[in-house]
Amino acid sequence: MTDIEIARSMPMRPLQEIVSALGIAADIPEYYGKFKAKLPLHLILPEKKRKGKLVLVTAITPTPAGEGKTTVSVGLTDGLNHIGKKAIAVLREPSLGPVFGIKGGAAGGGYSQVVPMEEINLHFTGDFHAVAAANNLLSAVIDNIIQLPTHSHKPDPKQILWKRCMDMNDRSLREIVIGMGGKANGTMRTDGFNITAASEIMAILCLSSSFDELKHKLGDILVGYTVAGVPVFARDLKVADAMAILLKEAIKPNLVQTLGGNPALVHGGPFANIAQGTNTITATAMGLSLAEYAITEAGFGADLGAEKFMNIKCVYGQLKPDAVVLVATIRALRHHGGSPANEYGKPSSERVKEGTANLLRHIENLQQFGMQPIVAINYFLGDTDEEIEIVKQACSNLGVEAVISRGWAEGGKGCARLASAVVDAIERKTSQFAPLYNHTLGIKEKIELICKKIYRAQDVHYTSKAESDIRNLIRLGKEHLPVCMAKTQKSFSDNEKKINAPSGFIITVRELELALGAGFVIPILGNMMRMPGLPTVPASEGMSIDSHGNISGLS
Repeated sequence: MTDIEIARSMPMRPLQEIVSALGIAADIPEYYGKFKAKLPLHLILPEKKRKGKLVLVTAITPTPAGEGKTTVSVGLTDGLNHIGKKAIAVLREPSLGPVFGIKGGAAGGGYSQVVPMEEINLHFTGDFHAVAAANNLLSAVIDNIIQLPTHSHKPDPKQILWKRCMDMNDRSLREIVIGMGGKANGTMRTDGFNITAASEIMAILCLSSSFDELKHKLGDILVGYTVAGVPVFARDLKVADAMAILLKEAIKPNLVQTLGGNPALVHGGPFANIAQGTNTITATAMGLSLAEYAITEAGFGADLGAEKFMNIKCVYGQLKPDAVVLVATIRALRHHGGSPANEYGKPSSERVKEGTANLLRHIENLQQFGMQPIVAINYFLGDTDEEIEIVKQACSNLGVEAVISRGWAEGGKGCARLASAVVDAIERKTSQFAPLYNHTLGIKEKIELICKKIYRAQDVHYTSKAESDIRNLIRLGKEHLPVCMAKTQKSFSDNEKKINAPSGFIITVRELELALGAGFVIPILGNMMRMPGLPTVPASEGMSIDSHGNISGLS
């Protein structure tokens, strides 16, 4: 059966049962129909009273289809509950762009999914729409003020940094001209769209620990500069509170369930190649308040999502991962060993052995954070015993355990061995987390530390635009912020064609964007874009809906 057929075939528990099992009174959640609810922030306990252990699920450098982090995260949650532990999944919300673009969905797969799968993959509780509305309210206010004869914080139309957004892949909106048709239609200027997941407001939503902090961060958004070069912030335009009003429900975590009938918080959705790639601090803190184990994930490979999770989210949210699960697939190791895409399913011990260099690089990187990962081999039909043994032996040489994960085919039962390995690692305290760098380091020091220690670059080159951006950052007194690298997810380098475990290359920092509201600086490596385009054959072409509202084609 397809993922959507499996999701439909499994009965869901009444959400009130999930709520009761978490120790929450039935009248506290705000219900969105029968199987979705928002939970108020007062359920988050102070840090010292939280009983949960935090488990991060990350992955090796992925192939274009992804390697199943969400599937493993959900399977591990069900696996922990299967062995008698109280666990909750804490995941990101899918973006409509990838849903209708390449992936077709992002709610897990097989018997390791979060449900209601269709609703989670589509409009869910409207959080993405609220982020887009707040983003575009700021854009509208900016253009309105430009029209005014005088304003004490009037931005220069040529120096506006803020873009509009929408939650769809649409390359035609990357660079546009607005205000055409005369003064009644506004001031003509260049503009563009980001995908909603790349909006700074999405990053702010995910990095805010309270509603008051959300409002403050919204006010800190750098909009642009006046003609005189004075920075203009959202608070100067008196729009921060109005934006916060649009986000008053979006900041509350969403409660759903896994196919195994266990709780899941699905909240926030920044991408990991252009933003921090992790769910909200509020949902993570709530998961740690409600369960013994909170299972979360970070997008793409560990060089992106996990690095940002540890250096940005954990620092801002005062979080400490107790264990890390590193997802690998045999087909991805074949890829990194030189297998062409049409042979990913063809067994090759030689290619897997060659490709383990990528896996080992990620293990070594995670060890730099004081974390001793557990490798989850996300099993696919066609994986051979010989290939699996090669991976297990390579991991063993670094003192790391590798466990087969069969969550896609068997749900929680198929992840019981992985769950036991995670519990054992936490109880033995095999990991002692520490961030890779101190935020007070100079901006170039932080960039080069990540490029050399995580990516294994030989050196870092800065364009004249990047050098100018760094001087401006120092002028604004914001050099102390962490860095959120924008880089291809397909390689450790800034060149997607350099697969496996390259080293000795030169990284080029093209420019820096200042996400002062979110609280980080974005060095852009290579040709990264914040508005993806659709593939030649988008996933939307394979979707259909019948007269009864039954959808097919989501995955």
